[in-house]
Amino acid sequence: MLNRVLEQFRLPIKSVNEVADSHSSTVYKCTLFNGENVFLKIPYSKLKYQRELEAYEILKGKVAIPEMLDYWSGDEVCTGAFVLSELKGKPLHSDASPSVAYQVGVLQASMHSIEPPTQELTGIQNEFPNWSSFVQRQFYSFAEDVKDVLDERLYIYAIEKFERLKQQLPSPDGPSFIHMDFRPANIIVDGHKVTGTIDFESVRFGSTEIDFTKLYRDFLRFDSALYHAYQQGYNSVRPLIDLEVVLPFYQFTDAFNSIGWCKRRGMEENALFFEKNLAILKKFLK
Repeated sequence: MLNRVLEQFRLPIKSVNEVADSHSSTVYKCTLFNGENVFLKIPYSKLKYQRELEAYEILKGKVAIPEMLDYWSGDEVCTGAFVLSELKGKPLHSDASPSVAYQVGVLQASMHSIEPPTQELTGIQNEFPNWSSFVQRQFYSFAEDVKDVLDERLYIYAIEKFERLKQQLPSPDGPSFIHMDFRPANIIVDGHKVTGTIDFESVRFGSTEIDFTKLYRDFLRFDSALYHAYQQGYNSVRPLIDLEVVLPFYQFTDAFNSIGWCKRRGMEENALFFEKNLAILKKFLK
């Protein structure tokens, strides 16, 4: 597959290395003979290809993202591919400064300020008008997979808890452009500057409430100073909803859905991710 894509783009490549922290699509870091680095991304599916393609057009000039240098719609064998410029820096880490956390807040709020365009999209769905149904549909879709790998009593308790927590949600906040995988690995930082965000294969238009879970889980919860700085940054662009109200529900559903994702994509290959989310789920079901 890689050779097929390389032939399509005819890049003057010196070396190719697969990027490890890409859970869905296949991503390669390519060093060209002129010393420049670019990223080659092969989406997991045609739908994810289309979402990413549309996201780059929507976000261009509004949010800091890589430049799309080239793209290919694929064929009967390949889902398609992108050539992307390199954002200078490394993925966000928990030892970042409050200044960086503030910029992360600004970055996410800038995305959330983008409303659905007037033209019809074929990849990115607007789920906001039926937000509750979207959340429920996602949960019960993954439940079919979770049922095969979770203890029966735990599974039943999870279903019951979902139905209880769902009733406590506030009115949705949107419609907004939501990343759906806004986590440190997808936020690039160069020193004390956030240079942008990557990976738009799961994006939707919907309620912002679903978009804070992974950032809180992997970054914000470790340091109250970072959390406060992030909130200030976000509020400088648009009002931040009360996260304490929505986080428990979405942390719980994210862990549940992630277990189902592991079942779909392979338990052996995703064993560590499965165990991590199982531990989170059990904490919520105590």
